[in-house]
Amino acid sequence: MDSPVDYRVADRAAHLTLNSPEKRNALSPALVGALHQGLRDAVADPEVRMVVIGHTGGTFCAGADLSAATGGDPYELAVDRAKEMADLLRALVECPLPVVGVIDGHVRAGGMGLVGACDIVVAGPKSTFALTEARIGVAPAIISMTLLPKLSPRAAHRYFLTGETFTAAKAHEMGLVTVAATDVVAELATIVDALSKGSPRGLAATKSLTTASILRGFDRDAQRLSEDSANLFVSDEAHEGMLAFLQKRPPKWAESANDGPN
Repeated sequence: MDSPVDYRVADRAAHLTLNSPEKRNALSPALVGALHQGLRDAVADPEVRMVVIGHTGGTFCAGADLSAATGGDPYELAVDRAKEMADLLRALVECPLPVVGVIDGHVRAGGMGLVGACDIVVAGPKSTFALTEARIGVAPAIISMTLLPKLSPRAAHRYFLTGETFTAAKAHEMGLVTVAATDVVAELATIVDALSKGSPRGLAATKSLTTASILRGFDRDAQRLSEDSANLFVSDEAHEGMLAFLQKRPPKWAESANDGPN
């Protein structure tokens, strides 16, 4: 069986490419495990100076693979998935190598958390972003630990609450991405060249300065947010929101008052 993450090394960069386009690169246990392994392989390679996370297909990452969460107590399963997400985001933040995200497609839900966990992010013209959790009765709880430190406060309030879709240019304006590029390949080459000039210890020590406060947030909040996320996920509102999404209809709370009984 092919890995859901392709791994290759070129020009001192370990490229981890999300490669489950048929599932919109959803965060299945297999994909999460492959990302962890890719990070370990990159750190263990003395020739590697950075990690580059990219994607195949039109979606960078659509978030959790809900089809994988079957069997067992729903609340415990939800807690486990939330902790799995928190562990992955923490691994990206803790990685001593700079992590560069390269996006030219759609980003939703947990995929937004991956973007927030990257140190540098290049987003191409096909990129779109949205935090739609509130629209289906849940909240961007775990991913808030990597997103809130990056977003401007006003942008966080608006897009966390409204669920509106926004472009790469808007993502750059609010601090989510480093560069909104028309030529993603050229921009990545510039960044890879610059990072390759750093020493391993110098890069690791410098990165730790930028991530220390984020990691303190994980220490303080990860357990509580995992439980909060699970409670929301198994709620009646979430059940209605996810069912409405699958049925391509508005959830009950979004129906117009004029649509109700007379």
